Amino acid sequence: LVHSSWIDEDTPEPLRTTKSLVDGSTYHLVMSDEFNVPHRTFTDGHDPMWTALDKSDDDYSASGGGSLHFYNSTMVSTTPDGMLTIQSVLDDTTWTHLDLVKKETVSKTTHFKSGMVQSWNKFCFTGGIIEVDVILPGEPDIGGLWPAIWLLGNLGRATYEASTNNLWPWSYDKCDRKKQDSQSISACNKANHFGLNKEQGRGATEIDILELMGGDSGGKP
Repeated sequence: LVHSSWIDEDTPEPLRTTKSLVDGSTYHLVMSDEFNVPHRTFTDGHDPMWTALDKSDDDYSASGGGSLHFYNSTMVSTTPDGMLTIQSVLDDTTWTHLDLVKKETVSKTTHFKSGMVQSWNKFCFTGGIIEVDVILPGEPDIGGLWPAIWLLGNLGRATYEASTNNLWPWSYDKCDRKKQDSQSISACNKANHFGLNKEQGRGATEIDILELMGGDSGGKP
């Protein structure tokens, strides 16, 4: 008889339940990962729960500034003392990039490598409580790093820009003709494809657990 579970066998029994700080109700653990097995790798296909990316980060800010790193799955591993580690290192990566605005391929080079770990299309969180234990990188008064832990609705996939266009970061379930073009899966749609319900709006919302940038704030809070 074979049993399988999303709960790590190394998770202590007392930590498999927790109480809500809102109403005091008890929540039972459904997924955990203690990362106690050393030298795990997270390249696509290596791990049943997580995938570390091997691709450029094509996210651009409102000012037009893009990411300075390239995601490389070798930057993500586990240590003998039970830690998942994500490194950021100085190392060049050159690749052929499709410029979606100019509709042409260009050669691009970044000078940093880092890592991102996702559970997309493997484990979907539908509600409840999330607990994480994190040691943040770097020094608080030195800028350049942007560590984050966050959730994204699985209709889109983080850093795959085409999958989140007109789905991120909002989700509303009301027909508003003025906003219909802003959310592809709209409550105004009389017919939806891919098995989705008609007249039901959906998006790929983002919920940040932790997102920060170190450095001198210049006196700002």
